[in-house]
Amino acid sequence: MLLTCSSGQTVKICVVGVLLLLLTILNQMITFDCFVFTRVSCVCASGLIQREDGSMEKELGELRRSRPKPPVGGDFTLSDCFYFTRKGIESIVEDEVTQRFSSEELVSWNLLTRTNNDFQYISLKLTLVYGLGIFVRYCILAPLRITLACIAHFSSWLSEWVHVMCYRICARGLSAAIRYHNRENKPQKGGICVANHTSPIDIVILCNDGCYAMVGQVHGGLMGVVQRAMERSCPHVWFERAEMKDRHLVTKRLKDHVNDKKKLPILIFPEGTCINNTSVMMFKKGSFEIGTTIYPVAIKYDPKFGDAFWNSSKYSMVSYLLRMMTSWALVCNVWYLPAMHQQQGEDAVQFANRVKSAIAHQGGLVDLQWDGGLKRAKVKETFKEWEQKKYSNMVVGDDSSSNSD
Repeated sequence: MLLTCSSGQTVKICVVGVLLLLLTILNQMITFDCFVFTRVSCVCASGLIQREDGSMEKELGELRRSRPKPPVGGDFTLSDCFYFTRKGIESIVEDEVTQRFSSEELVSWNLLTRTNNDFQYISLKLTLVYGLGIFVRYCILAPLRITLACIAHFSSWLSEWVHVMCYRICARGLSAAIRYHNRENKPQKGGICVANHTSPIDIVILCNDGCYAMVGQVHGGLMGVVQRAMERSCPHVWFERAEMKDRHLVTKRLKDHVNDKKKLPILIFPEGTCINNTSVMMFKKGSFEIGTTIYPVAIKYDPKFGDAFWNSSKYSMVSYLLRMMTSWALVCNVWYLPAMHQQQGEDAVQFANRVKSAIAHQGGLVDLQWDGGLKRAKVKETFKEWEQKKYSNMVVGDDSSSNSD
């Protein structure tokens, strides 16, 4: 037929054929788009394109089931090309790797310029809110955060300054009149400060002139509240009752503390109990086995203005503080003695006795060899035997000398 048709008719037939082909393609595209728009949203919270969880084989199978099967030619149809083309365009527009290195796109604007690089006027209310947000972020939040960052940088110095200030306030509350002597011998970081013990106020007296890390047993009640408050501001060394019996554990923790030269000097009262400030009793040897510098300190209270001794077996902490609050004043002298080191061939007990004697001599106190733990415990049998043997030797020596005469 085409051979007998004129050229004009031939052109018309070709145009009709092309139109029919386009209609066929359009029909396939409509079928494909109906499937696509029911499965994919153009914009979502996680990116520009929302992808379904599943494999390409599964999506292609669902697409083919949604359209009539061609009579010949197998399962392949022209719409398969559009499916693979869509997948390719999606990968170009938003691949799964590149988008992980840019800021997440948000569904709604958070009044920042992270997702909107250039300000675009939308409404007057939104513009006012945006301006208020700029003022809050740049004029309030930013200076506050910079200040906190600077404080964190100087936190060690600031913590020590606040620490001393708080103790000085406590000392003023007790009407304390303290005189410090030989401040050039003040304890330094990496050392241990040892002092005679009269009451818990000894800590206030010494910390009024410097910062220390405390060592002691964990208490309950009011003392426990004070200990927990102190631990928040300074790295103190507190032990549970069961841990205090483990000498190796205590020694290890003390060594770890003094080996860190950035930490405060440790304050220890080697007597282990409160004495009435007339004498110095036996020093426990634990703090003298560390092998570090010892800074002795002597504390002497003036009893004419108030008795600073805490008799823990008679008064509770609250009762004792009430007695101190109702006294005339708290007057005392503090002497910083030169640093002392363990000498060659000297054991921990001898070193402790030498330090104790220096403190007693400087403070005008009586140097006793008795253990302060006798306040609550009986005398050990070994000590009784040693004393009996000493007196026996004295008696035997007297008898032998008289017989020789």
